[in-house]
Amino acid sequence: MNYTDTRDGSVRVSAAAAIHDGIAPDGGLYVPCELPRLDEAFFTAAGDMTYPERAKAILRLFLTDYTEEEIAACAEGAYVGTFDDDIPAPLSDMSDGSVFLELWHGPTCAFKDMALQLLPHLLTRASQKVGGGRRTVILVATSGDTGKAALEGFRDVPGTSILVFYPEHGVSATQKLQMATQQGSNVHVCAIEGNFDDAQTGVKRLFTDPAVAARLAARNMAFSSANSINWGRLLPQIVYYVSAYCDLRKTKELPDGFNVVVPTGNFGNILAADYARRMGVPIARLICASNRNNVLTDFIRTGVYDRNRPFHTTISPSMDILISSNLERLLYHESGEDAARVKAWMAALSENGRYDVGEEMRRRITDRFWGGFADDARTKATIRSLFESTGYLCDTHTAVARTVWQDYRVQTGDARPAVIASTASPYKFAADVLDALAPGAAEGLTGPEAMQALSERTGTPVPAPLQGLSERPVRFTEVCAPSDMEAVVYRTLGV
Repeated sequence: MNYTDTRDGSVRVSAAAAIHDGIAPDGGLYVPCELPRLDEAFFTAAGDMTYPERAKAILRLFLTDYTEEEIAACAEGAYVGTFDDDIPAPLSDMSDGSVFLELWHGPTCAFKDMALQLLPHLLTRASQKVGGGRRTVILVATSGDTGKAALEGFRDVPGTSILVFYPEHGVSATQKLQMATQQGSNVHVCAIEGNFDDAQTGVKRLFTDPAVAARLAARNMAFSSANSINWGRLLPQIVYYVSAYCDLRKTKELPDGFNVVVPTGNFGNILAADYARRMGVPIARLICASNRNNVLTDFIRTGVYDRNRPFHTTISPSMDILISSNLERLLYHESGEDAARVKAWMAALSENGRYDVGEEMRRRITDRFWGGFADDARTKATIRSLFESTGYLCDTHTAVARTVWQDYRVQTGDARPAVIASTASPYKFAADVLDALAPGAAEGLTGPEAMQALSERTGTPVPAPLQGLSERPVRFTEVCAPSDMEAVVYRTLGV
């Protein structure tokens, strides 16, 4: 299995090189040159497998330069003893046509754990294969969840350093406290004065600057990424959609397949579902759920991607994104692997903040994708109604997805079963979830206080990884301008 560059189709690199480098030198993203197909025999066999066994079965199809022993060690290291009850991705049936795929039972209570418990194992072995003995510097931009999950995953991993940048006013109180109190000798966290797009743009700029690369190389260091621009982040997400189908078919008849609903800002999570579909999982429609930053909704409906719009800070901050990096991978596949067109679209986005893929491409995308969005008021109403009617408590991102799914059913009449990606514990956004249930009840409360109040009101426990946050020492308080991110990197690394 080789990988190519979405902006240069002549590129061929190994899986280890794609994971080690994170991003192509020209700023493009690595994609597999071909996708394996899964047949009925595979799904039947996988139905009796544990999650780590399913992960091994998928990983070996894509990581052909890793040995069987390496793949087994990676999967077991990631998924054995790290998730609640050793069940990383359980399904919770709502008995109304929807099933929640709960992806937040890991050490940081967010879906990013599903990939970021595995990526350090993949990356350390990739570094041994292609890294030439250099120290790997993991550079991360986060809208909240990736940062903590990456910090936890790479904490004290030999041969690595990790630097995380997040928007100072664009994450929840719990997310900020999780990052600020992170332990580990090789970690560093810095807030920026700006939004997530500013952080992501700054990180991409550092990745592709030859002068920065040369300065690190002089100290025997090289960048890699834990963001979903890295194929090693996206691949583990394919696994949980395959796994969800293996579990779903045990309890439901699926003559016409099923739909998948994903709350997404950077498009990686829903793209992983599309890869699973391309591999043979019978996903009928991919429902892309956005908050008020509905650039993806507009793109799916019109074929025009336009980030020239107001940026909204919402109660679902992990989706407060206007530049959806992983959309580039979808465009590469849907354009017939036309890297030149993709490169032109990305140049237009960089220069003008917009691009138009044309009517033919729009139709191809809308054949499978449906886009919708929900504002904060409707999101809170969904949290409240779901809890009052079923006793199920969901977070602000999962509520966006459920709201959009309800809109989709009304507007299309599609009654297929739907798997809704539940991406975070409600306790990561406790103040807003509490306010949805009892307006005003969270006023003046700190993050830990809001978690306790939410637990008392709902009779649900605060997840163990989030308990005692207020008692942990704060290590990181630095705030910088986006223009100073390079200086922060140099100072932190001592280069």
